[in-house]
This record gives sequence, structure tokens and C-alpha cells, in this order.
Amino acid sequence: MQYRRLGKSGIRVSELSFGAWVTFGNQIEVTQAVDMMKTAYDAGVNFFDNAEIYGRGKAELVMGEALKKLGWRRDSFLISSKVLWGSIRNPKPTQYGLHRKHVFEACDQALERLGVEYLDLYLCHRPDPQVPMEEIVRAMTDLIHMGKVFYWGTSEWSAQQIMEAHSVARQYNLIPATLEQPEYNMFQRRRIEVEYARLYETIGLGTTTWSPLASGILTGKYNAGIPRDTRVNLKGYGWLKEFFESEEGKWRIEKASELSKVAEDLGTSLAKLSLAWCLKNPNVSTVITGASRVEQVEENMGALEIVPQLTDDVMQAIEKILDNKPEGMEFQ
Repeated sequence: MQYRRLGKSGIRVSELSFGAWVTFGNQIEVTQAVDMMKTAYDAGVNFFDNAEIYGRGKAELVMGEALKKLGWRRDSFLISSKVLWGSIRNPKPTQYGLHRKHVFEACDQALERLGVEYLDLYLCHRPDPQVPMEEIVRAMTDLIHMGKVFYWGTSEWSAQQIMEAHSVARQYNLIPATLEQPEYNMFQRRRIEVEYARLYETIGLGTTTWSPLASGILTGKYNAGIPRDTRVNLKGYGWLKEFFESEEGKWRIEKASELSKVAEDLGTSLAKLSLAWCLKNPNVSTVITGASRVEQVEENMGALEIVPQLTDDVMQAIEKILDNKPEGMEFQ
């Protein structure tokens, strides 16, 4: 495992990290979580990602119980939470959003569920146009001063919103965001590669990217249809099934089939190729992986061995496949 600086900060994160989205509290419980987190940690993973909305708080409870059983030194790993939507169904106006009250109370609730005294990373899960930017930046700064949070960041904010927050921080002598957590994979590229391009140098933006396998499409498991034992069939994921059945979804699955041949030529799997492809981008601080079985964690960790094999010729072959898209369809 190699470690990369999180933007301009001094903290270093493992190139591959482990996230709780979808699986924790839905598909897996504490015993399985312990086994998967231990496998990742033993492979060198030092960052574990979570959020208040994942499983409506259940994901943090499962991860917290797992951490208690694992008994790792707290100074040996990083843990995150994200705030915006709240952790209960049908929340009242004070129970969601990026206003000071919810940001503070959600932080305390996350700490309680995770069983930790502080969060290494605390992210604004999406923008909140109802809250003044100064209020958001000041709340995050205060949490850092209180010792409850070490670094704060954003997730799926536009470059303009990130720069507005940075400017507010400088104007009022507050602490700017250290990182952004955007989706990044072979099909979802514009933000990381184009929109944020200037931010890596100008403000030292770090990135903890999610969905490197494009909701499973880049594992190749949908090449022959939708299996029964997949997230697409989970309650609340009907939107994903609809996407897979759309024209763009079908095109992505077709491209995954073509990309599988590139992986075969390298003697690897499409999943490992796709993870390694993300890691080739030097502006990616860490790639968040997910899994529902230990075997998947082991498979994902194997991507580190593939990165050196991604020569210019291989990258060009991948690009040629991805460039062959229907008229009017653009990468996001």
C-alpha cells in the first residue's frame, strides 16, 4: 500500500480506502464488518468512510461496533462522517441541512454511533443553498477548534461553491475545506479531470473519490444481465435498476464488456483494472472501495499491483473504447 497526501494537508491517506455506503447496516452486520475491515486494515488501508445518511445511522452503528471489537489504536486510522440529510426518516427542519444546529448535533450523534472521540474528516454531503456560506464554514471551523473534527470537506460541490467557501474562510480568518469527495470512474470524469483542474494547485484540494466501479458496472457482473444478489434489487435502489435499463446504462454495460477484454489481456479482472485506472490520476488522494464479502475486499486490494501495468498504450486502448459513445452522450 502506498499513501498520498490529502491535498495540501500533512495527513497521508492510503491509496485505497474502505467505505460503508450501501452495505453496512443493509447487507452486512457487525461480524462481517469486522472481517472486512480487518482485511482492509491488514492490507494497509487507513481510511474508513461513513455518513449519517448511510442506513439512516445504522452504517455508523455497525462500523462503531466493529471498531470496538477490533480494538485498533485510534491514532492508526482515519474515519469520516458526512452531514446534510439527517439520520431519521421524515426529519424536522432542525434535523437536516448545513445550518449550525444540525452540523453540531449531527457531529455529536456520529461520534456516539461510531464510538470515537473525534472525526478525522467531516464532510458537507451536498451543498445547502438555504444556509449562508459563512455559517457553514464557521461551524466547521468551530468544530475543529473544539477538537471534534480534524479536517473538513465537501462532497459533490461545484468548483464555484468550493472556491466560495475558500474565499469566505480567508476573508474571516476561518479554516478552509481540505478535501472534496466526488464520484470518479471511467464514466464519470468531468469534475475530477476538468472542473476541479485548477483547484489542485490554487488551493491544494484533496480528493476522496467514490463509486470507482460505477455502481458495479465496472466489475463486469452485469454484462450478461442483472443478477439477483446485487444492490440493484435492494429496497430503495429501484432508481439504479431504471438507470441500468436506460440507453446510457445499456451503453455503459456494453463498454464494460469491451473493457473486460483489456483486463483479460493484462491477466486481471475488470474491477482491478477500473480501480487501478482511478489511481493513475495523481489528483486522486484515495479511492473509496466497498464490499459485501471479504473476498471482494481482497480482490479490490489487488488493484495496487495493476497500476504499474497501465502503460500509455493500455491507457490509450481504454480511452479509445470510452470515446466511442453515441452522439449527444457526454461524460459527466
